Amino acid sequence: MEPTNPKTATILLVEDNPGDAELAREALENSKFINQLHVAEDGVQAMDFLHRQGPYADAPRPDIILLDLNLPKKDGREVLAEIKSDEKLKTIPVVILTSSKADEDVIRSYKLHANCYITKPLDISRFFNVVNNIKEFWMSIVVLPHDEE
Repeated sequence: MEPTNPKTATILLVEDNPGDAELAREALENSKFINQLHVAEDGVQAMDFLHRQGPYADAPRPDIILLDLNLPKKDGREVLAEIKSDEKLKTIPVVILTSSKADEDVIRSYKLHANCYITKPLDISRFFNVVNNIKEFWMSIVVLPHDEE
């Protein structure tokens, strides 16, 4: 499904591993979409970005959040719970992109209303493929909600 006009997608990647963040950035940049990628390195930074606090006062509302679960300061499960319990944030799709394959993480993430759960592949080419598939699905096929503010 090829869009006639590329659209701008604002993506918040919450990832503490600099290597994984860079791989995701590279995969997202090689696309037909114009991406604004913002990276938060921990859960506290992510929530400050989403609430537009401190250095993120002018942060845009992301169209989608790619969230790792195992984060410093505030883990991804706490971040997900906060997002999905906040009236202003809960409509933002949250894709869990993590190394955890644990059944309890999958179940808990869906109970906290994650929009999908993806385990990061260890192989770089498969990782690129996964990120490209996420991007293709969420930016080309799905209709995303707009900021109500």
